[in-house]
Order: sequence, then C-alpha cells, then structure tokens
Amino acid sequence: MPSLVVGRWMADGVSCPLVSWREHWSIRALGLPRAAGAGCSGTEGRPDVLFVGDDWAEDHHDVEVQDEHGRAVRTARLAEGVAGMARFHELIAAFLPEDGDTSQVLVCIETDRGPWVRALVAAGYRVFGVNPKQAARHRELLSVSGAKSDKADAHTLADMVRTRRHQLRQVAADSEDAEAVKVVARAHQTLIWERTRHMLRLRAALREYFPAALEAYKPLTLTGADTLELLAKAPTPAAAATLSAAQISAALKRARRRDIAATTAAIRQALRTEHLGQAELVAGAYAATVRAAVAILQTLNAQIRTLEGQVEAHFGRHPDAETYLSQPGIGAVLGARVLAEFGDAKGRYADAKSRKNYAGTAPITRQSGKTKTVHARFIHNDRLADALHMQAGAAILHDDAVRAYYDELRARNIGHNAALRQLGNRLVGILHGCLKTHTLYNQTTAWSHRTPHTAA
Repeated sequence: MPSLVVGRWMADGVSCPLVSWREHWSIRALGLPRAAGAGCSGTEGRPDVLFVGDDWAEDHHDVEVQDEHGRAVRTARLAEGVAGMARFHELIAAFLPEDGDTSQVLVCIETDRGPWVRALVAAGYRVFGVNPKQAARHRELLSVSGAKSDKADAHTLADMVRTRRHQLRQVAADSEDAEAVKVVARAHQTLIWERTRHMLRLRAALREYFPAALEAYKPLTLTGADTLELLAKAPTPAAAATLSAAQISAALKRARRRDIAATTAAIRQALRTEHLGQAELVAGAYAATVRAAVAILQTLNAQIRTLEGQVEAHFGRHPDAETYLSQPGIGAVLGARVLAEFGDAKGRYADAKSRKNYAGTAPITRQSGKTKTVHARFIHNDRLADALHMQAGAAILHDDAVRAYYDELRARNIGHNAALRQLGNRLVGILHGCLKTHTLYNQTTAWSHRTPHTAA
C-alpha cells in the first residue's frame, strides 16, 4: 500500500501532491486484500454503500463501518497519523466491491478540519462534519439510558450519516489559498481577543490600587503603546506623580498622538490628584502584576501587527480578493475573515439562502398554534458573525444605499444591533451573487429593487 505523509503520499518511490491522491488513489490500485463482509448486501456479498462513524480523540479514532441496513460489519480503534490512515483504507477495501469507488463511503466525524479530515477528503471519501450537539441529540434517539462510550459514539455517528445524511453538510475541500487565509486570519483575530482579555485584567488591577491611572489615560487606550510605556515606567501612584512633562510628551510623540501639549497637561494633572489607594507594600505587589500585564500586551501588539501583514499578504493572493474588497464596509483584514469562514469550495452554498443560514444572519421562525415569532440565530459561527456585524457597521458610513436601508429599519423601531443583523443578511446575499457571477459590487445593481424607496 502507498505510504502516506502529511500533505503528500508516496507510491512506487515517487512523491505526489496530496491533491493528486484523489485522482490516482483507488481501492483496486492499492491492491489491498479483499474480505467479504458477513451479512452485507451488494455485489458478491459486499455493500453498495458504506457508512462510517469516526469518533476522534487526540491520539486515536474509534470507527464503525455499517452497511445500508445499519448492521455493523467492522469496528476498530485506529491510531492518529499515517499508520491509522493506512489501516482505515484497509478496513474500507475489505468491504467495497471490486468496481467500487471511495465516493461510495460516507464518513461522519465531529470536526471538519485537521490533517485526518483533509486526508479523508483528498482520498475521495464523502465526509460529513457534524456539530457535537447534533451527535448528542441523535445518541438520545438510539438510547435513553445515558450510557456513553467511544465505541457507542462511533455507532451513533455511523447511524447518523446513514439515516440523516440529507440533513447534514458535507465537508467541502477549500483551496490551499483559502486554508492559508483561514489560518492567519483566525490567529490574528484570536490575538486581538487575547489582547482584550489581558487589557480587562490590567484595568481591574489598576482599579484596585491606582484609579488615577484609569482617569489619566482615559483619552488614550490601555492597549496603546504610549499608555503601556508610561505604565511600565511608573506603575505605582508615587512613581507616576513624578513623571515629567517631557517624559509624557515623548511617549505621546512616539505613539503619534495629536494635541500633545494639552494631553500631557491633562495626564500630569490626573496623575497628581489625590485618590484612595493601597498600602505601599500592597501597591508594590500590584505594580509587579501590572508590569507583567504590560509586557504581555506589548508583545501582543507587536505580534498582531506582524500577523496583520501576513493576513493582507495571503488574502491578496486569493483570486476572490478583489470581489470581497469591492463589498461595502470590507477591507483587507475583514475581507480575509469573511473569506476564511465562508471558504471557497465550489458548490458549498447552493443559493444565497444557504449562505445566509450558515452565516447566522437569517432569522428563524417559531410557530405553535396561533403564536408566531421571529428570532435571531444564536447558534452560529462566532467569528463569521462578528466579521459581518463589523462590515455592516462600517458599510452604513460609506455607502448611501446601505445607509438608506439601515435608516428605514430604524424608522420601524428596530434596534441598532437588529438592524445591523438584517443589513448584514442582505450584504451576505449580495456577496453570494457577486461570487457566483464573478462580478464586483455595484450599488445600482445590488439595490435596484429598493431604488423607489430610497428616492422617496
């Protein structure tokens, strides 16, 4: 059997790209031994379709292979990595007919990313990544006892893809460009979220022993380079009160602030005002924690700037970058985030509605008897929802048609966030049309159906 490596596979001593795997790899070509599955149907006692449940862990996979009647024909625990993937292929080869194809194998797993999933997709298997909550609900249908094990979870996933595959989303392989954009865009956003967490911890510490600092640096930001420089230099109330105008103004100049003289005077005055504080020994202990927090924030600022350059570089190489950048309210970083979460696999979204549903911008309706209510979707991709919310907020500032729609929603007593959510839903539809037709955003075309209302 060909030996597999991350990103490539080896056959007859020749290294081939992983994308070629699907074209060249087949059960017959591998020459794997055949074994008729007991109790299976199909040609020569083998099933026409195989359903595989894969309960993954960090170092192993519990799998169960079912036939079309739901009978378990094989269970196994496979090691994570090359050896486990080779064993997986052997299990499948034992039950597919001679003229079988890997597209006849449906794999259900509680993730849609990682080397294991990528290898399955590249080999031609039809992979369905499901939410763990979906799997848990399906497990309750099969057993009400509450018992749980890795082997039982593999059975649940196999049964799930066998009986409900029409309701599941198949994992679509994104291009390498899109995968690279996702890696750097998610890392960049994660660092920004981490910076916010550390900033809040810094603020909480300052409030406990040095409230004057919060007032003094309020015109700036706690994550700003000048604020962090001054806090590192003078983390205690006593030390801050001795900061000179030259020291403060120099920090402000390095951070490229405006109105330096007035800001310097305001900071000095705030730092020298009387305030409630802690004992000197306790204040010194707090100062040690503040120095550590400042060092972390300074490092995060530097790495965020570095990753931002990587995000822009990878996003700029993607063929759809121009289409994303033409959308109202989208720049390079925001466009990279939206592209990363939507992906670029062809046929992933059948229509604009399916893209809106995935984005979480489309509302859900709850109806029972005479009661009917419409609610926002709270189960969604948080990264994508955050990016689309930011896009809508920026779009109302730079696009007249977008602003007109937002104002109309607000005139109907719809709240700001709800209006941005509806606006984001519309912008997702526009983006889908642009990507489908390979055209750039055009305000007249995108909002032509609303022109009479806008004019009025």
